[in-house]
Amino acid sequence: MSASTGKGPSYKAQVDPLAAVRTPGDPPWDVYLTGTVFLDIVFTGLGSAPVRGTESWARGMGSSPGGVANMATALARLGLRTSLAAAFGDDHYGEYCWDALEQGEGIDLSPSRTVAGWHSPVTVSMAYEGERTMVSHGHEPPPEEPAPDCPPRARAAIASLEPGRRAPWIAQAARGGTRIFADVGWDETGAWDLAGLPDLAHCEAFLPNAEEAMRYTGATGPREAAHALTEHVPLAVVTLGAEGAYAVDRRTGETAEVPAIEVEAMDPTGAGDVFVAGFVTGTLAGWPLADRLAFAGLTAALSVQEFGGSLSAPGWSEIGAWWRRVQSVATQDPAALRRYAFLAGLVPEEETPAWPLRRAVPTIGFGRSA
Repeated sequence: MSASTGKGPSYKAQVDPLAAVRTPGDPPWDVYLTGTVFLDIVFTGLGSAPVRGTESWARGMGSSPGGVANMATALARLGLRTSLAAAFGDDHYGEYCWDALEQGEGIDLSPSRTVAGWHSPVTVSMAYEGERTMVSHGHEPPPEEPAPDCPPRARAAIASLEPGRRAPWIAQAARGGTRIFADVGWDETGAWDLAGLPDLAHCEAFLPNAEEAMRYTGATGPREAAHALTEHVPLAVVTLGAEGAYAVDRRTGETAEVPAIEVEAMDPTGAGDVFVAGFVTGTLAGWPLADRLAFAGLTAALSVQEFGGSLSAPGWSEIGAWWRRVQSVATQDPAALRRYAFLAGLVPEEETPAWPLRRAVPTIGFGRSA
């Protein structure tokens, strides 16, 4: 398996959202991230949850890189120069994931490595009634961390914080001027202690969901929790599910809340990753806080209408097609249109195929779609 050259992606998104802020002395990468890449196999269109002792037939299926690849793909499709450090198995799954990310999405894999004798972790996801059930398999990761001791220079990095654990690369990146955006998983210990997230001190922004935010702060509501979190991190963004998202910036005193876009959800896999990618994009571009929330919510809403994590991450073609579509609806709420008016100067001017666009690859055997 060939290594990435590290000279930048050969694939380019239709829009460079950071074009107005780029200078010759910029870091080579907009975003750096590290984590575990899974092969995701997704079944959709199930009438109900699988029942023990029976066989269920799904109306659709797809395969794609998953895990940290969901976030990396979402960033790259939004036009950010993305560098990923991960371990890849030396099996066919690992080869497929490497090729899909490097050649298909233009993601820099120079910090990544192939591990002999280690097979790729696999997740099977079954989507039904707007919910999902997942089954995963994988051995212990290789003893060496995939992230190098000194992460590459980047404008930003995205970290998934783990209760009770430090990730040395986060402090190293922050000292080098990289802006750290963090999310967090469910605290299996039940402690819900912010002191157990030591790397939060190095972060610019923290993006938990409402339940996580309330548990960590002891607040009775997600908005109260967001304000409490700004005692620990400059910018707190709390996702509110069907209600949208709420954000507080301690440095400016600014708050913003944007409602969610109502869509028919096929598969929520990776929607949180897409939300973070959209918010990071808007932040690096210097957009107002409310525009960042709106953009993040839009990209997440577009993603749940397709199945899979990285498969469903929208690019500027999908965003542009959505924007043109909603403007063509005669009964559209003018206030709602104004909320997304910032897209007018960003989306591609040329017409794109009918919305929503389809990205899914049925199986790994067929390779990438055009």
